[in-house]
Amino acid sequence: MASKIFTGNILIIHLAIVICIGTFANASFNGDNTMPKPFQDECVSGTYPSKLDASVPTHIVNLDLPPAERWIGPLKGKGPGIANLISQLKKVLLSWSDHAQYIIDLMETDLGYLADTFPAPFGEEIKGISKATGVTLSEVVLYNIFYEVFTFCTSVVAQDDSGKLYHGRNLDFGLFMGWNAVNHTWAITEALRPLIANYDFRRDNKTVFKAVIFAGYVGVLNGVKPQTFTFSINERFNVDGGYIGVIKWILGDRDSRWMGFLTRAVMENATSYVEAQNMLAKTPMLAPAYFILAGNKSGEACVITRARASALDVLQMNRTAGDWYLVQTNYDHWEKPLFFDDRRTPCKKCLDRKTQATVGFSSMYDVLHSKPVRNKETAYTALMQVNSGAMETYLQDCPDPCWPF
Repeated sequence: MASKIFTGNILIIHLAIVICIGTFANASFNGDNTMPKPFQDECVSGTYPSKLDASVPTHIVNLDLPPAERWIGPLKGKGPGIANLISQLKKVLLSWSDHAQYIIDLMETDLGYLADTFPAPFGEEIKGISKATGVTLSEVVLYNIFYEVFTFCTSVVAQDDSGKLYHGRNLDFGLFMGWNAVNHTWAITEALRPLIANYDFRRDNKTVFKAVIFAGYVGVLNGVKPQTFTFSINERFNVDGGYIGVIKWILGDRDSRWMGFLTRAVMENATSYVEAQNMLAKTPMLAPAYFILAGNKSGEACVITRARASALDVLQMNRTAGDWYLVQTNYDHWEKPLFFDDRRTPCKKCLDRKTQATVGFSSMYDVLHSKPVRNKETAYTALMQVNSGAMETYLQDCPDPCWPF
């Protein structure tokens, strides 16, 4: 067993290095610099509800069941889609490094033991997912680790004239992962879309929280706890980032929490906006992140900028200064975004044009549907309202002309 753990640890370290190198080495989109033609930023109107057949299904997760049994029903028929995503990931790894085949060969058999090191109930849930889908335990473990280091997003909290808070987000995933220069798509983003669904987590047949989740993933990237708070997470890129946290964890440092496991625990257990904020700000994590949180009272909204150890900054919605929205992408709010990935400025421009008087799902969707807030990486748009507990999710695509990110 000790030998297997050692081999698995070496595998994860190699995988983290290959992903890190591949991210930057493939910034030219696998050697082909073909890009869509430039276009002007836009602020669209009248796009809600989506004109596409883009709504996603809703499944119930019964928290009263043993962890190994919770996902059997919700994941029925999802095994092939998860297997396809992992297959696409392997293809991307092979395109990045000559050493990737070695990693893939080990990955097929030597990651499953890590499920036993995850905190309850996640290890048992992951084992149950493997049995329910027919995907190997090793691959389901990898699938759940991968989100720790690779999401781009735009999150918005806006308050209407009556003080109600609306929370929206675009989840962007797949940067530098299999760019197709012919049809201008990301392979991983395309493989993810069929796996997106809403999940209603219930205990005693009552909703505890709702979340949008990729089938087979046990963490939470955004969700609503009715009448309590809404939440979303955006990736934060830092030298002391997720790769380092994952490597430290597999080498035995268990003091930090996996990002998705922490957020799932917050959604299940936090009973107030303040408690959720404290958990998200103070719990040591493997990866830095931005947590976007909104409560059920006027002005109760913030962006928590996280280092791995704790919060660096908590930006509150300042109602006395006239603030009625917060926008967070993947850059610290006190720094300018990269010139080629400025989603923050266009998003704010569209919100200002909408004005506070129009705040609601319709205007929020329009803003998130506007380019470049919507781009080739955008997998879905989620809309949440805390008082009603409503959550709507729509698949997204971005026909040309549209930028890769």
